[in-house]
Amino acid sequence: MPDSTTRDREPSDPSSEPAGLAERERRILVFESQWWKLEGSKEQAIRDEFGFSPTRYYQLLNGLVDRPEAQAFDPLTVKRLRRLRADRRRQRTARDLGIRL
Repeated sequence: MPDSTTRDREPSDPSSEPAGLAERERRILVFESQWWKLEGSKEQAIRDEFGFSPTRYYQLLNGLVDRPEAQAFDPLTVKRLRRLRADRRRQRTARDLGIRL
């Protein structure tokens, strides 16, 4: 369950949404903009909200953050997710090469 810092957002009028983002994609971005205290609660919420596994959710999310339409819809969340992904990639590469960061 999201903690008290959850940003309550509802997608605005669909006619004003960026072309190319499906409703599910917008819902994923809104969902991801929430803050979670415990990872397990988020995983259960993913199953409840979207009806698919957390693995599938993260696959969809990873593809979504590369799309300009997603950046236009929620720039703060998309930039945060891109930064986190780049950090994980950098750490993984350093670990594979035996470099300490």
